[in-house]
Amino acid sequence: MIQIVFNNAPWNRAASFFLRTLVFVQEQGISLKAEFDALDIDSTFYIVIYYDNTPVATARYQQDDEKTLRPDRLCVHKNWRKQGLGRRLILELEQIGRKQHCTLSRIHGEKQAVGFYQKLGYKVVSDEFIEDGIICVLLEKELH
Repeated sequence: MIQIVFNNAPWNRAASFFLRTLVFVQEQGISLKAEFDALDIDSTFYIVIYYDNTPVATARYQQDDEKTLRPDRLCVHKNWRKQGLGRRLILELEQIGRKQHCTLSRIHGEKQAVGFYQKLGYKVVSDEFIEDGIICVLLEKELH
């Protein structure tokens, strides 16, 4: 059974950190210090998709300002990729952003994930840049 949880409870944050450690630190080689930054605080909200109580996908909810959603740290466990979970995370976060009166979603996306975001209506609005040792671009989408 799939369950989607969005909150800042310690247990949900731990599930998000577990997935981020597997994907970003172990798979991609990002340092723990770079991955877990000053935005990972007790008041930060995380969305986690669970399958039978096992975390399989996550993202961190951020807002750059009162009108700009910035989903980040999105990852899906390698055994659960290509099943629409990343798409579901983004759509859920956009809906939450709309409820918070956000009109724009801005993502720092890895270059290799640009096609994924473009399918969700995002447009590249920057040149490439390096973030945590990964080539990224800035993508934006108007939220209606």
